[in-house]
Amino acid sequence: MSSNNKIIQAVFLDLQGTLGGEGLGDIRDFAFYANAISGIKLLNQAGILAIIVTNQSHISKGDFTYEYFLEKMEKLKSEVTAAGGRIDAVYCCPHQPKDNCACMKPLPGLLLRAQEDFHLNFSSGYVVGDTGAWDMVLARSVGCKAVLVRTGLGESSLKEYRHTWANINPDYIADDVLDAAQWIVTQDATISCNCR
Repeated sequence: MSSNNKIIQAVFLDLQGTLGGEGLGDIRDFAFYANAISGIKLLNQAGILAIIVTNQSHISKGDFTYEYFLEKMEKLKSEVTAAGGRIDAVYCCPHQPKDNCACMKPLPGLLLRAQEDFHLNFSSGYVVGDTGAWDMVLARSVGCKAVLVRTGLGESSLKEYRHTWANINPDYIADDVLDAAQWIVTQDATISCNCR
């Protein structure tokens, strides 16, 4: 990021339901929501790492391979790049709950890997996602700020599934990823944003 000792900022972005979705509910027919890439670009312009963290249990179920997932992510990253943005990293849990892994959200394994790779301080990070029981619980477990988006499962997380994360309140409820990115950028006085 920079040569000084400034804490590296990162936003951990959920994939399905947050950045995009449709169809089968997995990456095979994933498409970005209308404002998603604009949100990523805003984070890029502010000098904040845009890191995707995603559960992909379809891999261990045999619906598609990890190699297919990587190929799909390269295409999505290229789409973001072509629009002038950048995804800094992608971390994926390919497991099912029965596998008893340490990386399936809301467990912190994916974020701990990112922390090691990028030397992150979680207290200056954000988790943006559409599920309270996974994304908001994950944010609180590592000390990140929590932003719930209303896209995907966001509305149902706030209503019929609110009991699954009853003891946690998001720091912000956003209409979509662009709204979340705009709020994050205005919250943090330590970043210099060239957002216009």
